Amino acid sequence: MQAKKAKTLKNLDAQIRQTQQALAALGPMRPGTLSRQYRRPQQRRGAYYQLSYTFQMRSRTEYVRPEEVAQLRGELAEYKRYKRLSARWVALSLRRAKLRVKGARAAGAANAP
Repeated sequence: MQAKKAKTLKNLDAQIRQTQQALAALGPMRPGTLSRQYRRPQQRRGAYYQLSYTFQMRSRTEYVRPEEVAQLRGELAEYKRYKRLSARWVALSLRRAKLRVKGARAAGAANAP
């Protein structure tokens, strides 16, 4: 049983390292949502892009030039990837910690008089 837990811990460690490497490889990123707005919504005229995000508990809105939209979409996608990888790292670390504690308790119970 102990060998199985050790193997699982090694597997979790490998997954954590892989996630850390993916995080280290991330490029430029920005949080937020890009939306297309209209100055005259009923006629759908006067289109422009707007970036909305919250940073340090402050909501912000920025206007985006059409030539910057493609790059901004890439940065937004990179931020979503960052959030997904961070959540994965935390989930793996929690699983590893629970398994480690369970193994320590089992070893302590086995050594009890």
